[in-house]
Amino acid sequence: MTRLFDLDFQLLHDSALLAISVFFLFLILSYLLFNPARKLLNDRKERIATDIATAAGDKEEASKLRAEYEAKLAQADKDAEAILSEARQKAMKQEAAIVAEAKEEAARIIARANDEIALEQKKAQDDMKQQMVSIAAAMAQKVLSAQIDTTIQESLVDETLKEMGGSTWQN
Repeated sequence: MTRLFDLDFQLLHDSALLAISVFFLFLILSYLLFNPARKLLNDRKERIATDIATAAGDKEEASKLRAEYEAKLAQADKDAEAILSEARQKAMKQEAAIVAEAKEEAARIIARANDEIALEQKKAQDDMKQQMVSIAAAMAQKVLSAQIDTTIQESLVDETLKEMGGSTWQN
């Protein structure tokens, strides 16, 4: 009978030797190639884990900083609003002070104008009185120059002035 392959001692010996050499070759290659590759993968894994942990810490810190900046921004908005409110109040006070000062100045100007008007009226009345007296005296002098002497003329002028009096000039 013929066999497909012969299982003789030489084949078993060669097969065992081949298995042992493949095993030792695997051990040597494992030591030379697989361990550095495993070490490289482990280092990379650790570096990625460290980067993830650092990124998480940075993200948390960024969140804290963001919250802090938002709080500062809100505080700055409140401060700005307070400053604007204070400026508005100061402006309103200044406005009131300026208006009051303008009213006082207007009242002083009106009072001064009224005083000047009163003085001008009194001066005009005095001037008119003087003119009327001089006109009346001139007329009376012309009319009575021939008939009346000086004493009668003075008494007539005084009498006329008394009759006209202050009420006539005040109108």
